[in-house]
Amino acid sequence: MHVHRPRRRRAVALLLVIVAATLSSVRPAAASPAAASTTFAATALGLPAPNDDPFYIPPSGFEARTPGTILRTRSVVVTGLGIPLPVRSTQMLVRTTDGKGRPTAVVSTLMLPLIPSFGRRPLLSYQPATDSLGDQCNPSYLLRVGLEKETALMAAGLLKGWAVVVTDYQGPDDAFGAGRMAGHAVLDGIRAAERLGSSSLAGTATPVGMWGYSGGGLATSWAAELQPGYAPELNIRGVASGGTPADLKAAAANLDGGPFSGLFLAAAVGLSRQHPEMLTVMNDRGRDMIEQIGDLCYAGESVFFPFRRLNEFTTVPAPLDHPVVAPVLAANKLGSTAPTAPVYLYHSVFDELIPYASAQALRADWCGRGARVQFVTDVLSEHIVLAVSGAPGAIAYLDARFRGSPAPNNC
Repeated sequence: MHVHRPRRRRAVALLLVIVAATLSSVRPAAASPAAASTTFAATALGLPAPNDDPFYIPPSGFEARTPGTILRTRSVVVTGLGIPLPVRSTQMLVRTTDGKGRPTAVVSTLMLPLIPSFGRRPLLSYQPATDSLGDQCNPSYLLRVGLEKETALMAAGLLKGWAVVVTDYQGPDDAFGAGRMAGHAVLDGIRAAERLGSSSLAGTATPVGMWGYSGGGLATSWAAELQPGYAPELNIRGVASGGTPADLKAAAANLDGGPFSGLFLAAAVGLSRQHPEMLTVMNDRGRDMIEQIGDLCYAGESVFFPFRRLNEFTTVPAPLDHPVVAPVLAANKLGSTAPTAPVYLYHSVFDELIPYASAQALRADWCGRGARVQFVTDVLSEHIVLAVSGAPGAIAYLDARFRGSPAPNNC
């Protein structure tokens, strides 16, 4: 025992330093020029961008493999603000399924804490708010260059001794906003983590929690809805989803013409990568916009496209109600299926990006279909602040589910 205690204390202390340092990096999208910072950091570390990295290219014939199959692996160093995390990290190229049922592949990063686990080590699937259109904005890359803005929240799980898996859930086309693509990728990232021989996890008996906020909440909630039909073997103990964009049409109406309009324009472009029929309503300005926004990270989307209206870029005055676009938005709306795992759903009344009414509607839809939902309304924050202030409640909820406590339900 004396051999392991100093190592454990050092690991915990370093993780605490990283948590404290990186919590301050969770800011509004326009706060930092992420793309430029990423390029600088990657150059300094000698890391190729994903589109120049052959690890991301699936091998020939991968389509015939079952979802969740690990296609290749590599050991990586995960950092927070340039400080290596005291974890053993492996990246996996994983076979998954896109939103149209077609085979594709995504990269998942599994982090195993050096803190010993007694009994079955829980696995946290953490979904950051990627909300971007470029490969260089994905967590598999940002975790290596030290610029993933939600590393502190992942570290909070690592500090509890949980394994943490983070998947590039938007897929190789960076389909921001495409719910089924995201949900499938999250679930297959969990499958891969459980199948990795060196993970020391308990396979499908592993207790699993899923957590994400904002765009990460979208991916988390879609995974929760799809899990009973797509990955029923997974032992999902609990789900935490905050600031969840459950209804993209409602979010669009809220963001259109405002300071964060670039986020919805990016989501429209991301959706079109899974639903190319949407491109038929774009005018010449729209096609130029798609070219300009094409591989921006979340910061650039807001900086370069504020106070714009979607109909500036379309051939119709009400594009959200167009017979081509409306079915796409409906297909990517949460609430049609109830998760079987218990859910902690939290949202701010004063959320300036995602309407509180959308969260209320999602709660009603899930509760009406028999889900167990603990709905938490926050009145002391807004969208960005709740990403941090809501984290302790989400962690406590998942920890209680891992310990076997009955899930609260205020449906």
